[in-house]
Amino acid sequence: MFNIKNNILEREIFYKGNLILKYKIEYPSICNRCQKSDFNNYNLDKALNLKNYAETVLLEQAKQTYEYNSSNGYPIMVFELIYEYNITYNKNNIISLYADEYTFSGGAHGSTIRSSQNWNMQSSIQFTLANLFPNNPYYLIDILKNINTQIEAQINNNSNQYFDNYCTLVLETFKINQFYITTDNKLAIYFQQYDIAPYSSGIPVFYIELYN
Repeated sequence: MFNIKNNILEREIFYKGNLILKYKIEYPSICNRCQKSDFNNYNLDKALNLKNYAETVLLEQAKQTYEYNSSNGYPIMVFELIYEYNITYNKNNIISLYADEYTFSGGAHGSTIRSSQNWNMQSSIQFTLANLFPNNPYYLIDILKNINTQIEAQINNNSNQYFDNYCTLVLETFKINQFYITTDNKLAIYFQQYDIAPYSSGIPVFYIELYN
C-alpha cells in the first residue's frame, strides 16, 4: 500500500469587488520513500491544467455573465469548479481511483464529469480494461450484457431511472477507459451524466465481480 498525500489548489477570484469565481482542486501524490514520479507528474499536470482553465476560460465567462447580470438587474452569479478524487484500490502495487470534476457556470445546476486512473505501480503505467481479462476475448460483450441485466433489475424494482432506449445508449456511450477497481475486488464501470439516464439518476455505476 502506498502512502498517498492529498494536495489542494484553491482560490476565490473577485471582480469589481464581487466574488465571481471560486475553485478547489484536490489531487493525489505518493509520498513513499521511493517516489513514483509518473503518477505524481500526471496528477500534478492535470491539476495545473484545471487551475489554468479556471483562471482563464471560466473566469472570462464569469466576467461576461457578471456584466450582463449587473446591467440587467439580475443577481450576481458565482462560477465554481471543484475537482475531487477517491482512491478505490491501493494494494498489490495497484492504485485505482476516480475523480469528479464539477463545474457551475450558470443554469439550473452544475455538471459533473467523471474520470478514472488505473495504475500498475511496478511499471508506472496505467493498465487497460483488456488487461483484466487476458483469457477472455469476448469480455466486452460479457460486460455489456451484465450492465443491461443490472439496469433491467433496477428498473423492475424501481431503484433507478433510465432512458427508454437504454440498451442502445449503453452500446453507444460505453467508453473503454471509464472504469476503476474497488477494494472488494470488483470492476466498476461508469457512464457520464445524461449518457443513459436523466440527471436525477446521477452518474450510473455498475459493479462486476473480478476473479483472481
